[in-house]
Amino acid sequence: MKRFNILKMALWGSGGSEPGGQEETFLYRSLKIASVVALYWFISITMVFLNNYLLDDKDLEAPLFVTFFQCLVSVVLCGFMQLLAKLCPWLIDFPPVRFDLKTSREVLPLSVVFISMITFNNLCLKNVGVAFYTVGRSLTTVFNVMLSYVILKQTTSLQAVMCCGIILGGFWLGVDQEGVAGSLSWSGIFFGVIASACVSLNAIYTKKVMPAVDGNIWKLSYYNNINACLLFLPLMLVFGEFGRLYSFNRITDMGFWGMMIFGGVFGFGIGYVTGLQIKFTSPLTHNVSGTAKACAQTVIAVVYYSSTKSLLWWTSNMMVLSGSSAYTIVKSREMKGSPRKEPQDSTKEKLLPEEKDGVGV
Repeated sequence: MKRFNILKMALWGSGGSEPGGQEETFLYRSLKIASVVALYWFISITMVFLNNYLLDDKDLEAPLFVTFFQCLVSVVLCGFMQLLAKLCPWLIDFPPVRFDLKTSREVLPLSVVFISMITFNNLCLKNVGVAFYTVGRSLTTVFNVMLSYVILKQTTSLQAVMCCGIILGGFWLGVDQEGVAGSLSWSGIFFGVIASACVSLNAIYTKKVMPAVDGNIWKLSYYNNINACLLFLPLMLVFGEFGRLYSFNRITDMGFWGMMIFGGVFGFGIGYVTGLQIKFTSPLTHNVSGTAKACAQTVIAVVYYSSTKSLLWWTSNMMVLSGSSAYTIVKSREMKGSPRKEPQDSTKEKLLPEEKDGVGV
């Protein structure tokens, strides 16, 4: 019975008078953090490979439709989460949301940036593949610095600028090595650069429209995805994707639709596990975890696709990842040096601009 009580205290984190109580609670917390980080890695890496599989389908050249469908799944899941929150409030915490046209219009500028971000992200992934994806879309941090100065008039420290220099060096070295290997896709690089700029703009516009959704990231996701679905329809018409869908020979294949739904579920899930990882660790730890995940993702892709890469190609990846990590640490120290107001609600927590990458990655 005594062992059972100690185990119970460890699992529920209750501090007791047992001598080993603190150690058991620490063990439980460590396991919980490890589980959350592992879940983040699993969902993020799986989502990238799933998207690559769907976008690489030679029979269906419809990247806008793939992205549209993922946004549609996110809207449905938002409604499902609201229902669960009503039925099981002790288990699911999700805000009640009713569609409001005025709020939708206020979120619309962000939605335009949002669909640009996810579309160019997917186009970059489609053209450069998973292995080079990290480098191909690595300039987000550089654009954060540039756009923060141009739009927000915020200056950046010399240390942070030096970190951006390392990232730029890694990016150009990676482009050079892809060219040497004969696998360089200039269209993929172009899409990656535009996607990086859109990720940075997305972070800036998110801060501007947060008051319209009461500072709640789930409400923002709901309106963003509804707007995105509506905006994608005319784009799909203009680029002729409805005709390609009509002639697609697997349109009635349940396996295809199952993979599409999985892609949408994982796309929705990445937002949840990102917030979960920050909640149980810290923004800095989340960024470091994201960098390590990107490294693991690259290695997995190279092994899975049986690719052979040069030492300089790997060096470019390490430069990008180390520069991004160093930038995160520098900005974290700078933020600690300046007072800031603590968020009242985990759903209202402001993320660093570079943390918005994953909403997709």
